[in-house]
Amino acid sequence: MDAQSTKFEGRASYELRFHSLFDAHRGFAFPCDEGGHVDLDALSDRARNNYLYARALVGRDLSMPDVELAAA
Repeated sequence: MDAQSTKFEGRASYELRFHSLFDAHRGFAFPCDEGGHVDLDALSDRARNNYLYARALVGRDLSMPDVELAAA
């Protein structure tokens, strides 16, 4: 089962979402557990680089991340 699915063995999947401070239609989302922990080893190289980039831009271009249920 892939990390993008909304159900994993009966449990809901979550995403860590970084929202743009300037454009409501931009941001980043990464699969995580309900505590907001992202498994960096499970991400592709590109997704891992985007995750590290998003963390570096918190407070400058992106909001603090929120843990949300993954979209269906």
